[in-house]
Amino acid sequence: MTTMGMVTTIDLNCDVGEGFGAWRIADDEELLGVVTAANVACGFHAGDPRTMREVCESAVAQGVAIGAHVGYRDLAGFGRRFLDVAPGELVDDLLYQLGALDAIAGSAGGDVRYVKPHGALYNAIATHDGHAAAVVEAVWQYDPQLPILGQPGSRLFAHAKEAGLATVAEAFADRGYSPDGRLLPRNMPGAVLTDPEEVAKRCVRLVTEGEVVAVDGTVVELRAGSLCVHSDTPGAVALAGAARTALREAGVELRSFA
Repeated sequence: MTTMGMVTTIDLNCDVGEGFGAWRIADDEELLGVVTAANVACGFHAGDPRTMREVCESAVAQGVAIGAHVGYRDLAGFGRRFLDVAPGELVDDLLYQLGALDAIAGSAGGDVRYVKPHGALYNAIATHDGHAAAVVEAVWQYDPQLPILGQPGSRLFAHAKEAGLATVAEAFADRGYSPDGRLLPRNMPGAVLTDPEEVAKRCVRLVTEGEVVAVDGTVVELRAGSLCVHSDTPGAVALAGAARTALREAGVELRSFA
């Protein structure tokens, strides 16, 4: 929703459930008390059935939309390594993840409301037609009413448009951008933002002005329907909380798109 060119509502999403077994990366419960949408790991890059259930139960209790955070089959690499998997095989892997999370979400009294690719898959489908088409095919086969959360201007969005699937453009509160509007690789200086005040200011500017400042100072136009904070960014709870507070003070209502 917009008023005189200003977005007055925004979704705030966060990756959750990214532990495995006895290991936990972030305080999912605290994060779910701040965000409006939860990208739940489906067991391929992180997560396991018990973790998925706990996150879904908490999300339902707190009125947070559940999204399927699907990725490559890469637990060892946390889904951050490109896998040259055949598109047909990738479709099957994605359907497996969607079905698993939807079943667990249903048992917790909720359901999967959207899909967001994770990590290396998210980055690959900006330019990789085969994998972008596979993501779209999997969503279309599972439930063509599910919106896809992703990077504006990507090949994913182009294929989704051709298939008639809904898309929601996303911007990152805690990641650095290059002048062309792409995310900086994590090993580059400025790739990860950890200062709550800086993140809060960025979020307000993204929502009210539709732009973000790239790592070299270039102002990049970026109009998004959702902002993301990564749960494995140091101080993620503080970052999400600072963003939420700043947005509210700027007159922006936080509301899930799903």
